[in-house]
Amino acid sequence: MARHVARRDPRAHWVLLLLGLVLLLAALTVNGVVTGLAGGSGRAGAPPPGAAVAVPKDVVAGGPVLRLDRDRPASRSMPDRTIALTFDDGPDPRWTPQVLDALRRHDARATFFVVGARVNEHPELVRRILAEGHEIGSHSFTHTDLAAAQGWRRDLELSLTRKAVAAATGREVTLLRPPFSSHPSALTAPEYAALRAAAGSGHVAVLADRDTRDWQRPGVPAIVKAASPERGSGAVVLMHDGGGDRAQTVAALDRLLPGLVRQGYRFTTVSEGIDAPASMVPASGGSRLSGHALRWTQAGAGWLAGAMDLLLAVALVLGVARLLVQVCCAQSHVRRVRRARRTPPTITAPVSVIVPAYNEAANIAATVRSLMASDYPALEVIVVDDGSSDDTAGIVERLGLRGVRVIRQANAGKPAALNTGIRAARANLLVLVDGDTVFQPDTVHRLVQGFADPTVGAISGNTKVANRRRLLGRWQHLEYVIGFNLDRRMYDVLECMPTIPGAIGAFRREVLLAVGGVPADTLAEDTDLTMKVLRAGWRVVYEEAAIAWTEAPSSLRQLWRQRYRWCYGTMQAMWKHRHALRESGAGGRLGRRGLPYLTVFQIVLPLTAPAVDVYAVYGLIFLPWSTLVLAWAGLLLLQAFTAAYALRLDRERLGPLWSLPFQQLLYRQVMYLVVVQSVVTALVGNRLRWQRMVRTGEAAALVGTQGRAPF
Repeated sequence: MARHVARRDPRAHWVLLLLGLVLLLAALTVNGVVTGLAGGSGRAGAPPPGAAVAVPKDVVAGGPVLRLDRDRPASRSMPDRTIALTFDDGPDPRWTPQVLDALRRHDARATFFVVGARVNEHPELVRRILAEGHEIGSHSFTHTDLAAAQGWRRDLELSLTRKAVAAATGREVTLLRPPFSSHPSALTAPEYAALRAAAGSGHVAVLADRDTRDWQRPGVPAIVKAASPERGSGAVVLMHDGGGDRAQTVAALDRLLPGLVRQGYRFTTVSEGIDAPASMVPASGGSRLSGHALRWTQAGAGWLAGAMDLLLAVALVLGVARLLVQVCCAQSHVRRVRRARRTPPTITAPVSVIVPAYNEAANIAATVRSLMASDYPALEVIVVDDGSSDDTAGIVERLGLRGVRVIRQANAGKPAALNTGIRAARANLLVLVDGDTVFQPDTVHRLVQGFADPTVGAISGNTKVANRRRLLGRWQHLEYVIGFNLDRRMYDVLECMPTIPGAIGAFRREVLLAVGGVPADTLAEDTDLTMKVLRAGWRVVYEEAAIAWTEAPSSLRQLWRQRYRWCYGTMQAMWKHRHALRESGAGGRLGRRGLPYLTVFQIVLPLTAPAVDVYAVYGLIFLPWSTLVLAWAGLLLLQAFTAAYALRLDRERLGPLWSLPFQQLLYRQVMYLVVVQSVVTALVGNRLRWQRMVRTGEAAALVGTQGRAPF
């Protein structure tokens, strides 16, 4: 085997991950801003009382076209029998073309006040507007209330709209129709101040003489009446080609235009109507380039948001499908177990229990005593001390228990210790046990009964967390019951068990010898060994009644180190056994059932979890809270149902379910960050060192020497 050099864990990817998540949130924010556009002329709230006092009287009583970049404001109105139709909130892919078709049928021209974000979405419509002789003005970038916006936001809205139009047409706009505006007489002080500020960047404000309020869809006759001037006067008419259903507006144009033409009216743009120079000016190269960058940014943000929606949908479908498969397989497994229990026990052959131990002084006495308290008739216990420095071997020897052997060896690693025990074992049925694990009296008996089937080569027991009184222990307890034991029932039914846990597993001696013993070239020797057994053609099953109590990590640091090793080692084993995809029999079932399942649910989906959390932050900002709460509650209920079902199958109390919501706020993030670290370590070619957990003896203290849990 090639020699691997253990190097320091990579760290630069955390900076890249954080930067990527920040960029993702920024992109989603852009998308949230530009897709949450409203329309119409009505504000959510009323204007401030008495605000109009600060607006000059000649503006309130003047025409709708306002030039405010001078000491004294100037206003202009349309000449008699001249109408400037204006359309806000577009371009819209459905309604703008219909409005343009109606104008072309009646040889009329108009002014379109476009929303910059929609210009980026439909630049071809803006080019068509200009090609057909119409005029374009600004309606802000996101249809924001300029009067309520801060100065930087207002300037940004106008600047971005100019750039969007410049990229689409090569020209910049100077006319401005502020969102939610109407007649000059309705102008408030904040609105007037916003228009004065916009005039400083070269914008000419265009309000309206006649507001059709077509956004309220009052009916075609009402729109026609509201748009028709009285006694031959001219007017700037406010209508809409976007922001909602504009079918009534389109229908009203086909009645309004021919009717007013017969009365001698002409329809023109705002600039031509007041005999002013063309309002659109050539855009600079920098403005056009900025506009293209803006459009690409908006398009990219939309693509990312769509990808996130798809990812969430796929993850939800996969999660529900996984739950359904787990429930169906668990029910099938329960029926099989019930049938098996009607058959009298048949396996009483001698069993050798092998306990590899390295610095296990905290738990080793409890482990050995629980094994020797077993009610199995023929049992030997072999403790292989792998060069411990804490008197692990001496503790076992001083117990003076008959049937317990201690073998000392120089430190060579857990696989080597297991292989030493396998060679020394006298029995043909072997049980492999971690040095921090405590058995119940009936565990060995229940564990080996599956060997009555000659096709079974190995059996997985049911591992339970002993130190579950603290919150971290409760979370791991739920994870063991839901993620580990529920999965093992499914693997058993589908005949693709990828892992027999090191804490409790039984093997035929001939199987272990045939596969070359416990492998040492991965950090997940239990997973590697199980996959080798499957590929050798043997069945691997799960015995839920064979219970082993183990000590779980009691700190986040210890948890991280343990799961880092597990995840990295599992990926090593998956890669090592990837050729099972092409095999038949038990190996093929592992390759085409077990490996894809592990890839999707233990690697791919956890890698996408940080992006999902960013999407949740985005939802807090842009989605209705009622929708967000319902979605979160729905997912939590689904998890609670899964957890409750798994606890019931394992005959556990439902009390730990209260900690499930808090598990999503910390524990879940640790688990997916472990996967991120493991994948990066594998990609850069690092060789991860064995990460040993420091034992505290909690398993021994809580479970007791007879292996009975006090819960």
